[in-house]
Amino acid sequence: MESLFESLIDGVLEHQFASVPDFLSPELLAGLRSNLQLRLKNGDMHPAGIGRAVGHQTNASIRGDLISWVDDNPNNVFEQEFLTIIRRFMSYLNQTCYTGLNAMEIHYAIYGPGSFYKRHKDQFRSDSGRRYSIVTYLNEDWLPIDGGALVLYPENEAEKVYFPEGGRMTFFKSDVVEHEVLPTVRPRMSLTGWLKSV
Repeated sequence: MESLFESLIDGVLEHQFASVPDFLSPELLAGLRSNLQLRLKNGDMHPAGIGRAVGHQTNASIRGDLISWVDDNPNNVFEQEFLTIIRRFMSYLNQTCYTGLNAMEIHYAIYGPGSFYKRHKDQFRSDSGRRYSIVTYLNEDWLPIDGGALVLYPENEAEKVYFPEGGRMTFFKSDVVEHEVLPTVRPRMSLTGWLKSV
């Protein structure tokens, strides 16, 4: 796992972003995907908003995904395993890069056919707590014709496009890298969140 952590860190240091395939084992990937599908079936996925606090609103012309937050101490074994990996990654970042990370927010996300998220940054103007963004994809057998690509716009570099293949982890600086999700043709599933200093 440390080699994957190093690849993510090296990419952010060199390019402000990184993406690695096979970050999740097939078993963990399948379990998390089943969790998302069950939450969707049970009506536990809700329209995502933009902004924070009094400025928070939903606007499908900007963002069209449904989300469901993951508890910090979940009962589900697959969520426990995933959060353990992310905590290990945070600890590794703190030890090697002195990042001072001490919190995280993670949610399931699904984009239905035709939905998207316009270009934006993840860090709020009024809250600098979000330091790094992480997106881990839960999809099966994704092809470029399925759409739903994540497009990153790092400063002073060409844009980078990643398709949401299952198990892939993408990692970037929340306050620097603008990004968008292009319209998807089929349901697009992920675990998305932020590593924070609060």
